[in-house]
Amino acid sequence: MNFDDKLAPYAAHSSQGRGRVFPEAAAGSRSEFQRDRDRIIHSTAFRRLEYKTQVFLNHEGDLFRTRLTHSIEVAQIGRTLARSLQINEDLVEAVSLAHDLGHTPFGHVGQDVLNECMREYGGFEHNLQSLRVVDSLEEHYGDFDGLNLMFETREGILKHCSNANARQLGELGKRFLDRTQPSLEAQLTNLADEIAYNNHDIDDGLRSGLITMGQMMEVDLFARFHREVEAKYPGLPGRRALYETSRRMITVMTADVVATSAALILDAAPRNIDDVRAAPPLIRFSDSMKAETTALKRFLHANLYRHYQVNRMRVKASRIVNDLFDAFMRDPVLLPPDYQVIDGDVSKQARKIADYIAGMTDRYAIREHRRIFSIDEL
Repeated sequence: MNFDDKLAPYAAHSSQGRGRVFPEAAAGSRSEFQRDRDRIIHSTAFRRLEYKTQVFLNHEGDLFRTRLTHSIEVAQIGRTLARSLQINEDLVEAVSLAHDLGHTPFGHVGQDVLNECMREYGGFEHNLQSLRVVDSLEEHYGDFDGLNLMFETREGILKHCSNANARQLGELGKRFLDRTQPSLEAQLTNLADEIAYNNHDIDDGLRSGLITMGQMMEVDLFARFHREVEAKYPGLPGRRALYETSRRMITVMTADVVATSAALILDAAPRNIDDVRAAPPLIRFSDSMKAETTALKRFLHANLYRHYQVNRMRVKASRIVNDLFDAFMRDPVLLPPDYQVIDGDVSKQARKIADYIAGMTDRYAIREHRRIFSIDEL
């Protein structure tokens, strides 16, 4: 069965991929990237995303986005974009669903604190941790650790990487040292990620009451489409008006990515994926849309991500991660046996602790903190 018939020549073709670290027989009725997607969905780390923070901590409300719902939204937007550009939807979906597997509890604050805790032991990067999850931490198969994903899927997961870490990753890290590009599918997933979180953070911010509609009307990109909705549907209730506005924003962002990227691809004329890797980035917003999305991100950073109520939870989350790391480093016997290093190697123990904390959900981290520091908990 040929899964690549409808793909452009410069797309990632599963039949021509760079393969897996541990060779396996063909997947039969599935393409190799469909097999990767299925392994990701059935992984333990994927299920944990349901209780990991996007902006608001998990216990703050049932309707706010989590890492899981965010990943699904990225996959949906990514597949739409990939289909329009005739590149591999299955690879985009696999990368979209896996890109946050290594994220810590408590969103970016958890990552920042854990990186500081690990400063003397190699640091912590959530993209690298996502790769570590699929390469070694998942335990499902008798023949190998991890999920044994295709090179192209692993490449897409690794969005950022320091040069020091890239040097340890062999062929997978080479592009960061050579300043070359990943596949179009990986580039596209990065944009789908941005489109998803820009729009759902507006929704969550308004739902929480931390930002107001009046404030949002100061953002040109939002205001333009909200006025359009008000003109077409006078008196439409607030939630429905917001959804109509968001729908239009996503539509125009995705259309912009498709038009801009199609023109760049046509101009670069890549004959295959190797030409894509050697070219400048080919999946991007137009300059005008990039300026508008940058203004939106600045607004959200100043008015939502740094809101004093979010800051209060950020401080609490920071203390929890710091306390847990320090307690486990002082007394590794507090850790489950699988996370205790027998030979006394401090660096190995620190990495094991980072794996343990990064794998926690928000509520598990809070509960674990209580177990260790509260005399009323067992």
